[in-house]
Amino acid sequence: MTEQHVAVAIVGGGPSGLTAAAAVAGQIDGEVLVLERETETGGIPRHSDHLGYGMRDLKRFISGPAYARRLTASARQAGVTLETEAMVTGWAGERALQVTSPRGVRTVTADAVVLATGARERPRPARLVPGDRPDGVYTTGQLQNLVHVHHAKVGSRAVIVGAELVSWSAVLTLRESGCATAAMVSAYPRAEAYAAFRLPGRLLTDGPVLTRSRLIEIRGKGRVRAAVVENLDTGARDSIDCDTVVFTGDWIPDHELARTGGLDMDALTRGPLVDASLRTSRSGVFAVGNLLHPVDTADGAALDGRHVAGAVGRWLQQPAEPATSVRIRPVAPLRWVAPQLISPGAGAASRGDLLFWVDEYRRLPRLRSVQDGRTLAIKRTPWPAAPGRVYRAPWSLVADADPNGGEVTVSLV
Repeated sequence: MTEQHVAVAIVGGGPSGLTAAAAVAGQIDGEVLVLERETETGGIPRHSDHLGYGMRDLKRFISGPAYARRLTASARQAGVTLETEAMVTGWAGERALQVTSPRGVRTVTADAVVLATGARERPRPARLVPGDRPDGVYTTGQLQNLVHVHHAKVGSRAVIVGAELVSWSAVLTLRESGCATAAMVSAYPRAEAYAAFRLPGRLLTDGPVLTRSRLIEIRGKGRVRAAVVENLDTGARDSIDCDTVVFTGDWIPDHELARTGGLDMDALTRGPLVDASLRTSRSGVFAVGNLLHPVDTADGAALDGRHVAGAVGRWLQQPAEPATSVRIRPVAPLRWVAPQLISPGAGAASRGDLLFWVDEYRRLPRLRSVQDGRTLAIKRTPWPAAPGRVYRAPWSLVADADPNGGEVTVSLV
């Protein structure tokens, strides 16, 4: 088969893609196809063999592999076609995808396309960390694959770069492998993860969380033997003996397919621009999950998938060109916002949230939205805005914006 037509093609079989597929399949007639490049569907949670998944979407508290299996089973039960080892290598038309797999090369055309390609951590080369090039340097994904899938040993004493949620996941994985955490290194004034995860996680580490610090050198010839850390405020340097270094977080969307498709992109999130319905600038092409912003939790990404199903269904019933949109612009210390566009008929964003990334900690943040010199709303949230994790603010901040007016700015008051 060199050509195939489906109603909906979903690129990516992680939490957002699987949830979108199951939700869409329950609403439409026609085939829903998920294209996943790995040998199994489920995404990153497949390798995260610890509890903490499914709270928001499944109302469960389960392990990553169990979560991946549940989402995969739900998609299958909904009648979704799941194709693994299928790499989408490019576009062959408006909503036509070039697919390469062990079964051959073919073109898949679809009435609607959902991009759910997720995000990845930046490895050491992308962070420009100098020093030797020994064995024993990993990202969290590589670490979890080695430990949870291949049951390999990785070392005895590790330094973790980062202190966000995924960093504490790395602590758990190292502990399972028999590797102690000698230190965690964060550039921020405090560890980035939620206290509910950070405080129990501290009990599992054998060393400090070095805040306002950065890794400046890795030493070792055959194997890592030390990591050099510098304090950003004082310039003081310390060499920490270790045989393993794990780079965590610092996410970037897997956006190559979005870029080569000519979608309008956000220079700040590095993902495609979308409105509240998760519509991109290309007719009939939608984007969900961590492709839109680095990086939300797995269940948060899954809820994006559930949200997009309605928009896909409406598109299939009545295709239309993308509406004229108004841009939402964050003001420092807000770094980026998602969704970025307000368009007629798009409704409210997924979960009724605007998602932000911030560069300064605010305990009880208050936000103001302004359009054409007019204050649209002022809102306060009872939860903090903290660097290193997604900050959620109410969509009602921008709900009264005029889609035909000027740009909307959102700032911290």
